Amino acid sequence: QVQLVESGGGLVQPGGSLRLSCVASGSIFSINIMGWYRQAPGKERELVARIISSGYTNYADSVKGRFTFSKDNAKNTVYLQMNSLKPEDTAVYYCYAVGAITAEGFYPEVWGQGTLVTVSS
Repeated sequence: QVQLVESGGGLVQPGGSLRLSCVASGSIFSINIMGWYRQAPGKERELVARIISSGYTNYADSVKGRFTFSKDNAKNTVYLQMNSLKPEDTAVYYCYAVGAITAEGFYPEVWGQGTLVTVSS
């Protein structure tokens, strides 16, 4: 079974920084795509950033130049470095994985439980 556990959320002032982490646990051989979505109160869930196994990374226009997505394959961990945070970045951030191949089988899609990021003075 694959589990995704996020950490690093919290309260930060506008202009501040946070780094989110997401650890994928389980007997994982490979994951095709990993990324972050977020959902603000009263809004639909939206893609923040994702990385494909080839290394290609893409970002939502609203976070380009401010957020950096990175991956540590050895640790099955992805990170989202968030700088110059704005109040509109306030949301629950979810880690997700697509196409996980594990010793137990194939998991087409896995989601973490989410971590809350609040940007406020």
